[in-house]
Amino acid sequence: MARITIVDENDKIIGYKERGTLSPDDIYRVSALWLTNSNGEILIAQRSFNKSHNPGQWGTAVAGTVDEDEDYYENIIKESKEEIGLKNFEPKKGPYGRNKGEYNYFYQWYLYETDMDIEDFEIDKKEVEAVRWV
Repeated sequence: MARITIVDENDKIIGYKERGTLSPDDIYRVSALWLTNSNGEILIAQRSFNKSHNPGQWGTAVAGTVDEDEDYYENIIKESKEEIGLKNFEPKKGPYGRNKGEYNYFYQWYLYETDMDIEDFEIDKKEVEAVRWV
């Protein structure tokens, strides 16, 4: 099982932990992808109802926790393929920041434009319930 990268207040790696073993003080990394199309729409994804964090909620097209031996970019490429079947693309770096709250993490957003039809996304039902252009 892949381990999650744990970082300090400056986003420097300080260790790794197994999924499900994070403490409230642990800071981790998350990558997210915002997809748009030439019609000015945004692709949103509904999280699987089986997820431990925010099950069934709608949000970014893709999001994932950065694992050991990955950086933010490698993670978003992997997660995009796994969650919605998006391959062979080069997203642009978007906003970077820190979330402090119930979940404590640094995030790197990525941006990409595609005119894929909704039926062409290959959804992994363990991760995503549905996707929709809005």
